[in-house]
Amino acid sequence: MLEWILALLVLIGAFFTLVGSIGLYKLPDFFMRLHGPTKATTLGVGAILLASALYFTFITEQTSLHEVLVTIFLFITAPVSAHLMAKAALHIKLKQIERTQNVSETERF
Repeated sequence: MLEWILALLVLIGAFFTLVGSIGLYKLPDFFMRLHGPTKATTLGVGAILLASALYFTFITEQTSLHEVLVTIFLFITAPVSAHLMAKAALHIKLKQIERTQNVSETERF
């Protein structure tokens, strides 16, 4: 049963990492490209790290803290770095396509 759970986690992780990488390549501007590595890829790497932590916890019969620490570090740093990159891009007035430009409150609803 453990092998099935690990295989499922690795496949889910690989799928989300692939989707995030494709999004990074295909999306048209910087602000849309930020979502690829920060959303999907973070979830994908998190699933793979969870599979690794489960595997080494059951094999060595000790809690695997390395993967847990890397996962915590990943989930803390990815949103912070994406936020800082987006703020820097706004500050230098990086070119946006029309779909990502700000719209007024009345146009949103």
